[in-house]
Amino acid sequence: MIKQDITDSELLSKLSSIEKDGMTVFVMADGAFRGALYNGTRMVNQMRANHHLGILETLVLGQAELCAALLIQTMKGREHLTFRYDTNGPAAGFAVEADSTGYVRGHLFQNPIPVDTPLASWDLAPFFGEGTLTLSRMGEGMKQAQTGTVEIMYKNIAKDLAWYFAQSEQVHTAFNTSIQFDKQGRVIGAGALFLQAVPEAGGRSKTSAQTAESGSEDKKQTQEALIQRAENAFRACPSLGTWFSEGGKREDIIHGLFREFAPTSVLERDVIFDCPCSKEHYVGAVRHLPKAELADIIAHDPDPLEITCHNCGSVYRIEKELLK
Repeated sequence: MIKQDITDSELLSKLSSIEKDGMTVFVMADGAFRGALYNGTRMVNQMRANHHLGILETLVLGQAELCAALLIQTMKGREHLTFRYDTNGPAAGFAVEADSTGYVRGHLFQNPIPVDTPLASWDLAPFFGEGTLTLSRMGEGMKQAQTGTVEIMYKNIAKDLAWYFAQSEQVHTAFNTSIQFDKQGRVIGAGALFLQAVPEAGGRSKTSAQTAESGSEDKKQTQEALIQRAENAFRACPSLGTWFSEGGKREDIIHGLFREFAPTSVLERDVIFDCPCSKEHYVGAVRHLPKAELADIIAHDPDPLEITCHNCGSVYRIEKELLK
């Protein structure tokens, strides 16, 4: 990837004064829940710089990539994931990718997003029409991706992703994303929170079927009450974009919101906006085109060729001499 420099000195000064980007993975309530909190302020700024995005476009793709970053901690081993939103609204949708090595990338289907009037709020629903959400996972050694698709329910990226988990995997899951802009439209804070109930591995054996049935019902009611309390705590989360822009720490959010559940941080990891594309990759791709098509490119296309990676916005200039 060709990393675009962020040259705004005021923005750079602001970024240097807040907590470093990073993800804290935690468990709580004796392992009944797992979660992750991500400060992605610099990630969103790098994404915006590479794709040359406006405010609305940054809000849409930024929320999508914050969600993709959270999904990394749900991966098992070496895994790659694609998260798509396909709609018939003005924004059209997006495709973002996350990799277990710790990078996210992606692109909008419509950039810029057409708007007739100035934004009245940060609600993205008017820009998303009817459509589908698709999640595809490709694990190490798999020959075909595991893919699930649901109809968009809320026209809200975080809520629809939670809806996907409820429908496709039948697991209580919640996502929260937030991006804070200053008066000049610069991103000064961006964060995301994930919480998921951990399905039980199995029940204990019982000597009495009646006792087992009674105990199972009591346990179910207890679990439902526990999930409800966790959801209430999750909904009490402040604006993460504002929190991080004001110098807030990840640990303070986790232990403040979920204190009654005795959260324990189990992992700290970096997640960045990055892409494995390179000039060499595209040179190889063009060279492998059919001979007639390659000859036509060499004869008639400009020298050098310009190829843009749609996932990261990098522009590669390839001299025709490299294709002969």
